Amino acid sequence: MLLRPYLKRRTSFAGIRSLSIQVKPVQSTAVAEKDNEIFQHPDYFGIHRLFTVEDLFKAKVHFGHKEGTLNDKMKGYLYGSRLGHCIIDLDKTAEYLRLALNVTAHIAYRGGIILFLNRSAQNGHIVERTAMECGEYSHTRFWRGGIFTNSKVQFGAVTRLPDLCVFLNTQNNVLEMHRAVQDAAKMAIPTIGIVDTNCNPNLITYPVPGNDDTTSAIELYCKLFKNAVLLGKEKRKESQ
Repeated sequence: MLLRPYLKRRTSFAGIRSLSIQVKPVQSTAVAEKDNEIFQHPDYFGIHRLFTVEDLFKAKVHFGHKEGTLNDKMKGYLYGSRLGHCIIDLDKTAEYLRLALNVTAHIAYRGGIILFLNRSAQNGHIVERTAMECGEYSHTRFWRGGIFTNSKVQFGAVTRLPDLCVFLNTQNNVLEMHRAVQDAAKMAIPTIGIVDTNCNPNLITYPVPGNDDTTSAIELYCKLFKNAVLLGKEKRKESQ
């Protein structure tokens, strides 16, 4: 199933009161100190070791679409053009990608649900395999309206929505944006999106400029996000 339902735990009032008196102060103090340490650390999960600009270049992340399809909102992410094709600035891509990976690791560390999305039939199986390997969720088929905005009616139960959506492709087709980008924005769900030169990055919380078509680029993105999720989960086990 795509989304994970909430589990309700029944406890007596006396048990709740006893728990809050004996355990909660110690636990909350320890958690607060740990969270403060993590948030103040410049790179708690070691994201900077996952990739280099050379890795991005070899995966053809800098290849954009033709100049005629350029979205005006993507001009700030370009290095230039060559033979009529836009070239993405990999230094900026590396900066935004490290930020996105760090956010992913933090959410995985706190036990959040991460949903990977992609609409490319060519690369859908790569995204699905990545989600399975890191123990998260994926959606690579047609996006049915109301999955986020009307989940109670769609699933017939109180449903927990994802804590983060990772879009390996933000376009539904050449002309239209993926419907889930709009739905996530309506429900205030944070999003990470690989935005090519023909995409609109405005509705993405953490946009990452890069090629969203080439298989080598998608494989690199999936590998990096999988490693970020696993790093967050490993740190969570250590802290517990």
